[in-house]
Amino acid sequence: MSNVAPETRSVVVERRMPHPPEKIWRALTQSALLEEWLLKNDFEAVAGHRFRFQGNWGDVEGEVLSVEPNRMLSYSWGDQVLKSVVTWTLTPEDNGTLVRMEQTGFPTDQPRYYGGAQAGWPRFFDNLQRLLKAME
Repeated sequence: MSNVAPETRSVVVERRMPHPPEKIWRALTQSALLEEWLLKNDFEAVAGHRFRFQGNWGDVEGEVLSVEPNRMLSYSWGDQVLKSVVTWTLTPEDNGTLVRMEQTGFPTDQPRYYGGAQAGWPRFFDNLQRLLKAME
């Protein structure tokens, strides 16, 4: 038996958004707003809170791992097979915020999850940008 962890891959999406970190933070952490751009949920931005995202393709379970208001949010994201971590980082810039999402932990032997995240996260970012514009 080998003690070497299986090789994993990550998906990273970064976008500059013309909104302050505080506004983006609300969209990342308030359940009603999350439902508008991501998935139906019972999310709370409290370390240790267990939650579920519900999509038409299935459910995702998670636990909030780390919360730094208006700066960084990290939570587990998975099901019976996938055990990944999603980390959001908000970096203030002159004309808005650099929004970075990194999802780590995709096993190389489960390409469906990796492909789904590669296709899904840019669409979720598009939804997030539409919501933020509508919140003005």
